[in-house]
Order: sequence, then C-alpha cells, then structure tokens
Amino acid sequence: MSKPLILVLGDQLSFALPTLRQTPDNAVVALCEVAEEASYVPHHIHKIGLFLAAMRHFAQQLREAGWQVHHSALDDPDNTHSLIDEAERLARAYHCDHILVVRPGEWRLWDAMQSRANSTIPWQLVEDDRFFTTPDDFAQWAQGRKQLRLEYFYREQRKRSGLLMQADGKPLGGQWNFDHDNREPLPDTFTPPQQRQHSIDGITREALDVAARHFPAHIGRIDNFNWPVTRQQALTELDDFIAYRLSDFGRYQDAISDTEPYLFHARISVALNIGLLSPREVCHAVEQAHLEGLAPINAAEGFIRQVLGWREYVRGLYWTQMPEYKTRNGLGFQRELPAFFWDGNTDMRCLKRAIEMTIDNSYAHHIQRLMVTGNFALLCGVKPEALCDWYLAVYADASEWVELPNTLGMVLHADGGLMGSKPYCASGKYIDKMSDHCQHCRYSPKQVTGPKACPLNSLYWHFLETHRPELNHNPRMKLIYGSLDRMKDEKRDAMREQATQFLDQLTSAPGYGQPTHTGGYYSD
Repeated sequence: MSKPLILVLGDQLSFALPTLRQTPDNAVVALCEVAEEASYVPHHIHKIGLFLAAMRHFAQQLREAGWQVHHSALDDPDNTHSLIDEAERLARAYHCDHILVVRPGEWRLWDAMQSRANSTIPWQLVEDDRFFTTPDDFAQWAQGRKQLRLEYFYREQRKRSGLLMQADGKPLGGQWNFDHDNREPLPDTFTPPQQRQHSIDGITREALDVAARHFPAHIGRIDNFNWPVTRQQALTELDDFIAYRLSDFGRYQDAISDTEPYLFHARISVALNIGLLSPREVCHAVEQAHLEGLAPINAAEGFIRQVLGWREYVRGLYWTQMPEYKTRNGLGFQRELPAFFWDGNTDMRCLKRAIEMTIDNSYAHHIQRLMVTGNFALLCGVKPEALCDWYLAVYADASEWVELPNTLGMVLHADGGLMGSKPYCASGKYIDKMSDHCQHCRYSPKQVTGPKACPLNSLYWHFLETHRPELNHNPRMKLIYGSLDRMKDEKRDAMREQATQFLDQLTSAPGYGQPTHTGGYYSD
C-alpha cells in the first residue's frame, strides 16, 4: 500500500489543506523548521518566531486530531536544515514511498520540488485550492489581454464570488469601487482602537526563545511579539477588526500617523498568509458586517477589494510571470539599499518613523510601504533585488508571491507597467497631506531647494527628468511633464543639483551576514 509523507509548509497551517483532506490512514505528516528558510534573507525575529510558534501549535493540533506527525525542530541534532533534504530524510526514516506537498509560496521551492518528481522518493505537488482562484484561473483570464489591470480582474472576482453583489448582477451600492471615499487624512484629534494583546503560552514562549537564540543578529525584539499563532487567536484578531476598526477602515486607510502604527487597519494578513484564516471567511465576515449595518459600503468594499481583488491578482501575476518576472528592471535602477533602511537613522521624519515602526513591529500598513519607503526607493533608483529582499525580510506577512509583485511592480515600476499604468511617485506634498510627519521634521514640504527643503521634492523632479525617455509617452504623465517643461531652466538646474547632492551622500548597506552595531543585518 502506498505510504505518503505529507509535507506541510509554514505558510500552510490549515486543516483545509487539500493534502490533509484526503490523507490515507498510514500517512505521516511532517513540519520542518530549517535554518535555510529562516536565513536566505535576514528575516525579522518576529517573523521567524511567528512561523516557529504557529508550526508548533499546528503540529500539536494535528496530533490531537489523530495524525501521525513528525516535527523537525531547529535544535534536533539530525536536522539537515534544508527543506528538500529534510523532507527526503524523513520519508526514508518512515519508509514513505513519495512526498506530497501543496504548491509552496515561492517559485524557488516550487522549482526545486518539481525537479525531484523522478527521484528515488518522488515529489508530488498538489494545487492549493484555499484561494479564490488558481494560477490557471488567472492565466485564462489574462489570455489575450494587452494589459492586466486589477480593476477588470476584480470585477470578475466579484461576479464569480457573489460578494457585495445584488440579485440583478449589479454591484451593491451601485458602483464597483469606492476608492474616492477612502482618501481622508486623520483628523487633528482621534483615538485609535487599542491593539488586542495575544497571550504567550509555553509553546509560543519556547518558539520565541529558539528564534532569539538561533538568530540573535536579526532585527527586532522578541519581548514585544504580538502576532496570532493559532487559529483561535487569528479569529479573535478578525473579530477585533470588525468590531472596532472596520467602520473607519475605508476613509482612513491611506492615512499615516507619526505615533500609531496600526490605526484602523486589520492585522490579519499574517494569519491569512500562513493559513490560520481563509480569504473566503474573512471576506464573508466583512460583507456580513456591512449587511448588518456595522460598516459603511466604502469600508467593506475597500477591504474586500484588498483580499478578493488585490491579493488574488498579485498571486496570479506572480505564478504566471515567474521566474522571468523577478529579473525585471524596467527603469534600470542600480543603487544599493540605503543603510538607514535597517536602523531608521535618517532625519527624514516620514522614513524614520516608517522604518522604526517596521523594526519594532515587523509591520507597516500599505501606504507606508508604497508611498513612504517605497516612494523614496523609487525616487532614488534602488535596484529591485535589494528592495525586494528588504521587504521580504522585514515584514511578518511577506511571502514572495505577494511581496515581489507589490515591490517590483507596484513600488518600483520595474515590470514595464504590467501592473501599474504609471509609477506611484510623489513629492513631499503627498506626505504632508496624508500624515502628521512633516510637523515633526526638520525639512519643509513646501520648499523644493535649499537646506530646509524636503528631499522628496527635488528627488521627485529629478526622477521624472532622469526617466523621461521611458515615461514621457505615458498619457497619464502628460500633465506632470507639462509642469516640468514650464519651469525655468534655473529652477530645474537647482532642483537637479539639490537631488544629486542628496543622492551622493546616501550610504549604502553592506552585504548580508554583517550585523550592525545595533544588532541588525544589512542587505546587499
């Protein structure tokens, strides 16, 4: 009788996993903690602790449900610390004749596993059906389209799922997208909801201690860890969002605070991306909250668009474009990552606070990522591989399938406009409008040149001028280049000189594996 080793990866912690739904009685379920997966980029210590704690809790739940489970811990003396090698070692030890695994979250693992299909212990890969769509579904939608725009994909998703739809096939509220209502800055005085604190039990405490002991130089502190590591904690996080944040999520989702990292955002992307929550249950819960009058349509639609639309869209894009997608650099960026991305040591207040919050929490909301750290990297021409590795390392919710398209495509416009019709670039005026950073900063968003001028202002125009050959033909950039053309030569020269001087003084980070004096790792 055939006997499989069912490998459950750290981002697949769900009883709804297709390999677990059809498990034969003699199967062995394996979860493997391997150093290779924790260190191929210098992951934030919260991220490593999260994975270790969640995997250990899930292994215990599998045993309680009657499965035969082998959990390879980091400290196990026989651990090979390579995912492929460890799974094959366990298959041999338990006399399994093949290895079953659901599609992983990274192409590099998918490729490595596929290459083992005809080995002595063959690997069999199963499609992950926990999403709304599969890569094949996305490929069929994309076939024949010149542009793969989110809005069209999202409308199809709404129709297929029935979420926020009327019986006559029209969208609830009379329109597909309420983004126009979701761009308000924070009021001068407001009180954000308190963040729910998750209990740290013995399993989680041990996992965090192991993470700290094995990876002492990685950024972050274990003592402020507060991520859900069980399904029950994840459901509590979802309930907390719906009860206290969802109603204001929509209008303030683009706002940035100098002191509050979470505001009205849901902290459930981590739980979604490791399998503790399903996208379907999350979207249906938000839809139900709207139907019960607990949240306005702009909040419910804005959130569901992130999960049903954007999350599925970037995953489909990733799997249909890889591995070539990862090599794209449409604007020819070559700058290394600035060193302060690893310690927040900059006098630009918006960057300082976004990076400090990231170091503290392994979290920053989407506008901090896109329009603060991302916008700065775009304007400075940071090469895609450097920025992508940083985002993958520092955020607890970063899996490559979701991180790479967002960073390479959305942030850096490096995919030639496949995702975005124009670069998401902005001057200091945007930061001033959507945040309270500027009032705490030594620079002024109202000045373009001079010692007190916000660097984003000259960098913005320098970026547009430098990349005019690639961007000038874009109809959405016509007004911007018109403004540039109307400027006097002296003003353009001054801005160019200001930006050049700023870029020349940027210090780049050394390579991986070189801890800083503050205990962080620098990216190459």
